[in-house]
Amino acid sequence: MGWQCTGMRWPEARGMPVLGWRRGGEVRESVLAYGAELGFRAGGERHCVGARGNVCPVGAVVSGRSTGARCPECARLDRAHSVAADTIADDPRTYRVYLAWFGPGMVKVGITAEARGAARLREQGAVVFSWLGRGPLMACRRTEEVLRSALGVPDRIPYARKRAVRGALPGAAERGAEVAGLYGRAVALEGAGWPETLERLPLEAVDHAGLFGLDGGVEVVWAVTELVDGGAVVGRLAAAAGPDLHLETAADGPVVLDTRLMTGWELGAAGAGSGARVPLSDIGGGGVQGGLF
Repeated sequence: MGWQCTGMRWPEARGMPVLGWRRGGEVRESVLAYGAELGFRAGGERHCVGARGNVCPVGAVVSGRSTGARCPECARLDRAHSVAADTIADDPRTYRVYLAWFGPGMVKVGITAEARGAARLREQGAVVFSWLGRGPLMACRRTEEVLRSALGVPDRIPYARKRAVRGALPGAAERGAEVAGLYGRAVALEGAGWPETLERLPLEAVDHAGLFGLDGGVEVVWAVTELVDGGAVVGRLAAAAGPDLHLETAADGPVVLDTRLMTGWELGAAGAGSGARVPLSDIGGGGVQGGLF
């Protein structure tokens, strides 16, 4: 039995991302490092990863293109306990409202449990963020809704859009200024819809470009669309943001791998220099590669 990937996380204590692995009842993590070579080969079929720490009762086979890697029943169970689905209104924990910047004109507002720190922002690939307020869940949820409507910003930005702009990010000053401008507009609405139970937090633009490895720029050309039985990905890790790994491959050049596509697969070692022998999409502007190289 091989190791099944359980996805990538950004633990608060480590800073750098880690990949999780499971084999039967055994679990382990591998810390990723920029400049190091990463390689694996997928084998067999992709199976549902279960929900909320529980294995899928039927071991369902799932699509290689799914970023959720869950069968319909496990996806329903996972969603039923999600803050995003508004199904746990009585959650007693303290939450925070944040503003997150992913690229020019690409800003969103969201909430996260205070105990998680900034992990949620790293998981989404936020290049810059600032806290806006803290308080009970429903107060934060209400503030999020007010700001989305008043400021005209979304609560979600597709990962495809985030990836497309990483190759040409503006400087740190310009990034921080856009977040500061939105923060100013947000606090100006404090007397017109903010719940009284929400405590406003001061502006502090936190820039993740260095942590993500994006400070020196990263070329964006190919994106993995799915893994397949026998398909391999091998490259040098140049950057990481959210669930994405930016790899420099010998055969195919810069490749972006969404690690959510790895979950549910049993992955083994791959030979050096094999590039990306999986379906790729050209996000650098040259068309679409529909099959294997």
